[in-house]
Amino acid sequence: MALSGLAIVLVGIYMSFSISNDLFASRLDQVLSESQRAQVAAQRIFDSADATDQASMQSVMNAARTAIRDASSSGLVAVYRVPDQEPNPLAPQNFSSTELTGGVISQELQEKVISNADQQFWQSVELTVGGTQVPGVVVGSQLDIPGAGLYELFIGYDFAQSEQTLQFIQQVLWFSGLGLLILVGAIAWVVSRMVVTPLQNAAETSQKLAAGDLEVRIPVQGEDVVATLATSFNDMASSMQRQLTELADLSVMQQRFVSDVSHELRTPLTTIKLAGDVLFQERENFDDKTRRSTELLNAQVNRFEKLLSDLLEISRYDAGSVNLEPEPTNVAGLVQDVVGTMTTLAEQHGCDLSLMAPGGHFDADIDPRRVRRILMNLIGNAIEHGERKPIEVAVDSNATAVAISVRDHGVGMTTEQLENVFSRFWRADPSRQRTLGGTGLGLAISLEDTRIHNGQLDVWAAPGEGAIFRLTLPRDIDVPIAVSPLPLNPDERHDGEEQ
Repeated sequence: MALSGLAIVLVGIYMSFSISNDLFASRLDQVLSESQRAQVAAQRIFDSADATDQASMQSVMNAARTAIRDASSSGLVAVYRVPDQEPNPLAPQNFSSTELTGGVISQELQEKVISNADQQFWQSVELTVGGTQVPGVVVGSQLDIPGAGLYELFIGYDFAQSEQTLQFIQQVLWFSGLGLLILVGAIAWVVSRMVVTPLQNAAETSQKLAAGDLEVRIPVQGEDVVATLATSFNDMASSMQRQLTELADLSVMQQRFVSDVSHELRTPLTTIKLAGDVLFQERENFDDKTRRSTELLNAQVNRFEKLLSDLLEISRYDAGSVNLEPEPTNVAGLVQDVVGTMTTLAEQHGCDLSLMAPGGHFDADIDPRRVRRILMNLIGNAIEHGERKPIEVAVDSNATAVAISVRDHGVGMTTEQLENVFSRFWRADPSRQRTLGGTGLGLAISLEDTRIHNGQLDVWAAPGEGAIFRLTLPRDIDVPIAVSPLPLNPDERHDGEEQ
């Protein structure tokens, strides 16, 4: 609409200037023709006169003046004797209409007329007619009066009527433009009602559908292209709703199956573990082959027990039956305790585990059991992939959040691997043997534990440069995190240390 209005204004301005120029040019051609005709008529009278005294010469001048007025259709006439000529007693007196006095005729125009006897010259002027300033043109030419000398002839023309015509045309243009703008607006409104409104309805319906409202549909009206689009969209939405419902039912069945199987396996596993523990305690009394089998049985039973625990935990998250138990907790102390617990395991795998807590000790409302599990998973993962290189744990805080990061300098990950790092049972390198007996659910559970705290679990990694996992938790679970106290990118960490 705005562009249409701008286009109409520009076209109106162009047409106004074009018409103005055409009117002026047409009127100027007319006055030049009339002025030339008047000059010829006056020159003819002078050439045919035989005045011998000043009185008769003045009579001839009056006759020429009348002829000029008749031929030019203008009463604004001025005749001046060209200066620097010899005095002549027969030379008639200069005369001028009042409207052409007072500097209306410029010195430049007079000089052109004096210098060029066979040409006409004109200039635009402001004329005072009836006490009103009106636009006009003065046309100058030269007369040769026999026996009297050369004279300058100036004829003034009033352009007020042309100006009124132009003003009328401009008014017509502006009113026409306004009417056209109203018409364009009406057409745009009709088009918006016919096309834009259905498209807006489609966009709103798409947003509601994307937000999870699978029952929403686009109203179908008429039989045009928009109606066909709405019908196709509704068919697609119905198909998607049907497939999502089927997938949801399958997911519920899968979750129930995992939960039921995990619970059913707990009892026999407990029995097997008890029997295995008895055998493991008596392993020194067995021969080498039996002792090795007993140790292997104990390790696999423990791993199976952890897998069942993880499956039960993940099934609770899927069922939405997890309850957070927050309490004021000294985060730095919690991290220090976990690092102390994992130090022996790190040393067994040739890793130097260190803790940096520049922010000091502080409390936050967290579930310490779940945060401890997150940290043990992250540190265990760093030991698993740390390639016997140092592992750095850092903790810091700000006004709204506490952050804990775990960095290793091991194999790292590619961008594609980072996209799946929190997926269940996913492994960056399937051929790599687990040395800590992980279940493949640790990071997935850690992510769920973070989300239930309204926190963030971020990761940075690069091939051959290791990985950084950063856990950021709100100090108050109801207050959003403004910014994490610890940077994720190692380059930012180095910059901060240098500063």
